[in-house]
Amino acid sequence: MNFDLWCQEQAGLPLERCDNRTTQDNAVFEAYRAKVEAYEIPYLQRKNSAARLDNDILRNDPVDHPPVKDITAQRPDLNTSTTMPPRP
Repeated sequence: MNFDLWCQEQAGLPLERCDNRTTQDNAVFEAYRAKVEAYEIPYLQRKNSAARLDNDILRNDPVDHPPVKDITAQRPDLNTSTTMPPRP
């Protein structure tokens, strides 16, 4: 978040006052940003950890997704080198 966005969206100050960027308004913005970052950083760390857990454990299960690169080794019915005998 930057000062201009905070000034107009969060604080709801008039555009002229946001353009002036007084030291008092800047101090209030810095305090707001510090408070948000105190909550945002742990939240993002938890979110990243949950995504990593989901990806590593739930999505990459070797039983459900064997690490074989050759698709014909996984699915013999897709092997195009074998031919079926003609139907009578």
